[in-house]
Amino acid sequence: MAFIIEENIDLKPYNTFRVQAYARYFVRIQSMSDLKLLLNEPIFKHNKRLILGGGSNCVFVNDFDGLVIKVELRGISVLSESDTEILVKVASGEGWHDFVMYCLSKNWGGVENLSLIPGTVGAAPIQNIGAYGVEVKELIECVDGVSLEDGVERTFTNEECKFSYRESIFKHALSKLFFISSITLRLTTKNHRINTSYGGLKEHLLKQNITSPTIHDVSRSVIAIRRSKLPDPALLGNAGSFFKNPVITSEQLKKLQASHPEIPSYHTDNQLFKVPAGWLIEKAGWKGKRFNHIGVHEQQALVIVNHQDARGEEIFSLSQQIIDDVTEKFQVQLIREVNIIS
Repeated sequence: MAFIIEENIDLKPYNTFRVQAYARYFVRIQSMSDLKLLLNEPIFKHNKRLILGGGSNCVFVNDFDGLVIKVELRGISVLSESDTEILVKVASGEGWHDFVMYCLSKNWGGVENLSLIPGTVGAAPIQNIGAYGVEVKELIECVDGVSLEDGVERTFTNEECKFSYRESIFKHALSKLFFISSITLRLTTKNHRINTSYGGLKEHLLKQNITSPTIHDVSRSVIAIRRSKLPDPALLGNAGSFFKNPVITSEQLKKLQASHPEIPSYHTDNQLFKVPAGWLIEKAGWKGKRFNHIGVHEQQALVIVNHQDARGEEIFSLSQQIIDDVTEKFQVQLIREVNIIS
């Protein structure tokens, strides 16, 4: 057997919130043969399971009384290439930002707006990660993996992934039932589609006198903006944006604009509007607040931070207080983007 199932493992090094919690069982999967063997193990069959990538989008509120499966699959390969496009297959254990940097080194375009997003490649389709006007669903050709129920390998097309804003079939219907082994993305090799329309990106580029940006310019600007707003998890425990930007109706938006005419909003599909959760939280007075071990980041109200030795239940409690307060003040319900694990 190529893998070892360990017991009573501290998960603090494996989550970016740096919350201490213990896994009853813990195993690293470094090959598909490891996974196939694991499916026959009694510990796998008789315990609840958690698939863990980079641990950048979760909060452990208790010890995990089951099996944590740490994804450590590696590899990047080219499946096909035309004059302008390339199909790239990436193993789920690769670091997402490392993959973005690899693409840029090859002059492959498409992922540059998604620079510096923490976590692994395998988590990207689950969350349908997005930033600065781009979502990964726009690039994904298919997702490969294995059913944890019967060991059958399956490929999901983009349509079958049922992507929506920060959602996918893997987050709900197939949560805990499917192991993502790799994703395949369609990227450009020339005639790149440059997207600078969102979130101050164009302004940042113009300040540097860049009027015709390359994919490298876009990536560098995204990295600079993110570093100026978001804390480094290596220095301050956090999971990035804790809440989704709420999507509301035009009627709800009109009510908000009546009392808060300055509220930002973005039109989405189906006559709905997205409003920034960070704006609502900041307007409610939470930005920069600290409560013993935890707080809301002073530069970005979307981010809850672990100042020192916070427990997961403290983080969850603070998030609930924020949700309740925003609901009371704006009649808008915030939804956690971060997964709560107990």
